[in-house]
Amino acid sequence: MAEETLKADFDEEGIESEKEMTFLEHLEELRWRIIYSLIGIVVGTIVAWIFIDFLVEVILLKPARDSGAVLQNLRPFGQLFLFMQIAIMVGMIISIPNLFYQFWQFISPALRKKEKRYIFWIVTFSSICFLGGIAFAYFAMLPLTMQFAAQFGSESIKNEFAIDEYMSIIISVMLAAGFVFELPMISFFLSKLGILKPSFMKKYRRHSIVIIMILSAFLTPGADPVSQLVLAVPLVVLYEISIFISKISQKKS
Repeated sequence: MAEETLKADFDEEGIESEKEMTFLEHLEELRWRIIYSLIGIVVGTIVAWIFIDFLVEVILLKPARDSGAVLQNLRPFGQLFLFMQIAIMVGMIISIPNLFYQFWQFISPALRKKEKRYIFWIVTFSSICFLGGIAFAYFAMLPLTMQFAAQFGSESIKNEFAIDEYMSIIISVMLAAGFVFELPMISFFLSKLGILKPSFMKKYRRHSIVIIMILSAFLTPGADPVSQLVLAVPLVVLYEISIFISKISQKKS
């Protein structure tokens, strides 16, 4: 009986757990995961550079055109360096699935055999959340932000923006939204570690909604309540999804 129990525990933990990696082996694994991640970023950057004109003219400059904002290049070779920065940032975004995959592959030796089965779905869901945050920022947040920035102020002062500052705002907002949309995966990690519990999130749901509404009021330009709801509703939905994922992760622990 004891032998069968031991065998069942062994099967559950996975055969790979019988051989633990040494510290040097972990460092070697980390080195290769970093190399694979950098290769993905380089490939993504090359692809972005091939389509750089489309990315800049059609996608990144669209919020400025729609808002009527005037952009200026104030530095020699400013556009060249700007295009290179955009290619690198877009390359990193393109390689997000690979970055998530390399991260999970690095920590996979610490996972049980049954937990490793979910790596593909975790990587896919994490990538969708991040890219969904970028899409939300581009289609919902940036038009409101640029319209407010272009129209705010005195009629005697013409609003003209430096192109590098404009691109910095565009990319920063999209990346920030991408990381915020990773809230469900963060709750998954914290729940797995026993730091976060769904009962705690449910208990402070009302407090969280109030905080989200306050943040939306600060982050949304102008005093339009519709604009505030555009930002607040997805955050509340993410919070509810995080509660659900936290509950599922604890059931599987």
